[in-house]
Amino acid sequence: MTSSQYKYSPLGTSETGRRGENELDNSDNFSKKRDICIGFVVLSAIVYVLARAGSVHNSNCPDLQVVQNDFPTVSSKNTESTAFDIGKYREQLLAQSKPYIIECAAAEGGGSQEVCHLPREKRYAALNQKGVTLWMTGLSGSGKSTIATLLEEQLVLQHGKSVYRLDGDNIRTGLNRDLGFSKADRGESVRRVGELSCLFTDSGTITIVSLVSPYLADRDAVRKRHEEQGLKFLEVFVDVPLSVVQERDPKGLYAKVAAGQLKGFTGVDDPYEPPLHPEIVLPTDGMTVQQSVDVILRTLVREGVLVGGPTLPNGLPYPDGDEIVDLLLSPEQARRRLQQVDSLPSALLTDIDVNWLQTVGEGWAAPLKGFMREGALLQTLHFNSLLVDPFNLTGSKAINERPTDFLDFKTVPPKRVSMSVPIVLPITAFTRDAILQSGKTLVTLRNKFGHPLAVLRNPEIYANRKEEIVSRLFGVIDKGHPYISHIYSGGDWLLGGEVELLERIRYNDGLDRFRLTAVEVMKEFEKKKADAVFAFQTRNPTHAGHAYLMKTGRDILLKKGFSNPILWLSPLGGWTKEDDVPLDVRVKQHEAVIAEGMLDKDTTVMAIWPAPMIYAGPTEVLFHAKSRRNAGATYFVAGRDPAGMKGSELAEAHKNDDLYDGNHGRYVLTMSPGQDPMNILPFGPVYYDKRDHVMKAKDDSRPDDFIEISGTKMRTLAAHGASICDVSNNQPIPSDLVEANCVPPGFMVQSGWEIVCDYYQNVDAADRWVPYSVQKTTPLVDKRTKSDGSFGSLDFQLFATSDKGKVLSPWHDIPLAATSTAAISTDTLFNMVVEIPMLSTAKMEVSKQTPHNPIMQDSKAGSPRYYSYGVPFFNYGLFPQTWEDSTHVDPGTGFVGDGDPIDAIELGDSPLPMGAVVPVRLLGSLALVDEGETDHKLLVIRASDAKYSGVRSVRDLERLKPGVTARLVDWLKNYKTSDGKPANSFSQEEPTSAAEAVRVVQQVHGFYSTLVAGGVPGAPEDYFLPL
Repeated sequence: MTSSQYKYSPLGTSETGRRGENELDNSDNFSKKRDICIGFVVLSAIVYVLARAGSVHNSNCPDLQVVQNDFPTVSSKNTESTAFDIGKYREQLLAQSKPYIIECAAAEGGGSQEVCHLPREKRYAALNQKGVTLWMTGLSGSGKSTIATLLEEQLVLQHGKSVYRLDGDNIRTGLNRDLGFSKADRGESVRRVGELSCLFTDSGTITIVSLVSPYLADRDAVRKRHEEQGLKFLEVFVDVPLSVVQERDPKGLYAKVAAGQLKGFTGVDDPYEPPLHPEIVLPTDGMTVQQSVDVILRTLVREGVLVGGPTLPNGLPYPDGDEIVDLLLSPEQARRRLQQVDSLPSALLTDIDVNWLQTVGEGWAAPLKGFMREGALLQTLHFNSLLVDPFNLTGSKAINERPTDFLDFKTVPPKRVSMSVPIVLPITAFTRDAILQSGKTLVTLRNKFGHPLAVLRNPEIYANRKEEIVSRLFGVIDKGHPYISHIYSGGDWLLGGEVELLERIRYNDGLDRFRLTAVEVMKEFEKKKADAVFAFQTRNPTHAGHAYLMKTGRDILLKKGFSNPILWLSPLGGWTKEDDVPLDVRVKQHEAVIAEGMLDKDTTVMAIWPAPMIYAGPTEVLFHAKSRRNAGATYFVAGRDPAGMKGSELAEAHKNDDLYDGNHGRYVLTMSPGQDPMNILPFGPVYYDKRDHVMKAKDDSRPDDFIEISGTKMRTLAAHGASICDVSNNQPIPSDLVEANCVPPGFMVQSGWEIVCDYYQNVDAADRWVPYSVQKTTPLVDKRTKSDGSFGSLDFQLFATSDKGKVLSPWHDIPLAATSTAAISTDTLFNMVVEIPMLSTAKMEVSKQTPHNPIMQDSKAGSPRYYSYGVPFFNYGLFPQTWEDSTHVDPGTGFVGDGDPIDAIELGDSPLPMGAVVPVRLLGSLALVDEGETDHKLLVIRASDAKYSGVRSVRDLERLKPGVTARLVDWLKNYKTSDGKPANSFSQEEPTSAAEAVRVVQQVHGFYSTLVAGGVPGAPEDYFLPL
């Protein structure tokens, strides 16, 4: 039974290639059959005669070259002399036949048969290689078979590729054993091998053809057949002068030619027509066999043959997953999404989360397209890799984008790519509940200032198993490790899903011009026509030792035969621990190194890599390398102890000592199964050579000439502003550099050293430096304010001003009531001074001690403080001319007041500007106990919003915004728990009535009046109060 998909087309010689259309008449048909019979009779006679004469005494093919170019004439007594040219006859048949004789129903008549078979793209992807025909042509003895044999061996044994070699020996023993060495038979041999190579190449096989194939037209015809079918064809010309091959003469054939024993020998008395435009030329008279093989291998890499998926120009690697990931929406797509973001639940991104968002969104973590779902996290933790099926070979193309289902095990894709570091988004129960209760399939991702950066699709929420993540990722026990500490401080839940970037991630810190996306880095390499890229990651200033590694790396690649290897100087831009050199110092110092010529600007690309540093040793280094490969790097420079650090005092096994062996990173990188096609350039330690005044590997024959300049020593010298050691008049380099306070000449370029000295001499001036990529923004402020300092720093101050620009105190100079009223009541509109706009997590508050009481940022451990519990859904501020008496015990809570103006929470629908004075209606209050102090929270709604004109109580507000009270109680009770502090408590969790809230306001206004009058014994004396 045959499949209806395929049908046989009858063999014919008509113009259409099918019998039945313009069939040959009977007389023509008879003539053709007669000629064929005569031809076979003639061939049989020739073989018989030669056999009887002893001419066919040796099976050595070269001896058969005595066969003449033309078939003999056959005589008959009863017929005229007839000459039969089988070559011409074949040519006629081929001219009258179409190349395709089998077709499936889906194919067009006479057209390509690819539609009838497994798509070539899928076949190549499954085989992890592409088919190609390497057609090696050249004179006998030029080295075609020798090169082809070694090439086949290395491709199969070292690269694991499917390869087959076609040459005269294996072709003429079967397929072409009926052919001689006439011009016509040689042409037919080339045609047959060409058709066979098309089939092999279409199957995904790397097909090596080594035939003399002397005639240009025959080879061009083979090339054309490949081009017609969209198959890759590379002509390899083994170009060796005749005199050289005559001298080599491995088979003794040229000697026979010289002795007159062989006639019609190619290149001597029969023509060889060299290729006009071969893809590869191998002048093997000046090359070793391995060098020739290396040239072909580099060409195969450049052509993308050794991988099943696509490649970048010049064969640079495509990202993992065979797909370029760029999650930035188009302007129109972003505009439509931005219309939705405020109606969606929000998840808060920390600075580190923003680094990871940029890493994912710009393609550095391909194939990831978002924060990991649980299935992807498990693969990463257990296998340091992800399954991918980019060509949908098993129907699992989006396997890592599906919701994790532990009861549905679909076909497992055949391919894994490296992924050693979890990229996850921790959230609190507050955020989890907001997402689940919303019923939405989209979540807005906001930075700490409330700005929407991305939208996450189809959220998957699962438990944040912190201990499991830490133990599998780090392999060490050290609660004092900075990133381990970060993991433990995160929320108890993880949010997974694919993301869409609403805008380009920018930091506005003066370094954005060095922040290129993975695609932009690829384009830089393309501009420089790179045929190899070696990435060098830095988180320290570049000195001569680093330059030595980079220059040596380029030299190694040039010796490998690459024409233009490009250095990618790749400073780590994401979060780093606090004692690392700041990002801006490193970048400026790198610029100086390039400007002064220590590195060649024409062969160097400097681009910041956005991911945070997690200090996970060899496991992390796998990600560093993989991520650079995602932007086109082919080599990764690995020095000593990459991604390592010393253990803290809390470390179990390595207190104040290296957590990871300094040699392990290089070893793991080299042995990792997921790095192909990236290669590693491993280097050991480098030292300063006192004799040559350069940094390089130690010469063990003269060890006393080399000194080590450690990071600690460099920092000490820079902090003391060390100058260049004086080596004039052959003065030796001092044995104690710190005591001499000098750095050896050539250790670092002068301008770069000055930048490093400036940092270490002013290391405590924190606001001068950009430690890592932290977003800066212009805050939403009221027009009747003015500011000093930089927002996001502790020196920022926002002052209230009058209409005429006079500086006012928001605590003292703004009236409590927004309208003139004889007495405060539930109908009174109060003035609220906005300190924290809705969505922003920067903990801003009026400073009671600073003159004019500006709004400033609260601090934590000497750094600006931010809420971490979630995205605030309310505006936060104070009522002016109020004070919660720090000496008065509140009867409802049993605790004294917190000594601040009373807090107000505005529950409208949009952010209010910082410093704005907004008339609000009082709805109720909550009495919070925060760290042993009474902290009343007034619940209010802005008076200007018509939507809330009828709202007079919290109950009214609940009808418009169901669940708002429960969410607020949750926030106020638990917002400090994400910082490791205990939960707050309430005197009662149900808000009071508006009338009761008015009484609280009256009380704290009275406390304020007494404070200003100086009538509160024991009150703080450092408040800025009216005179």
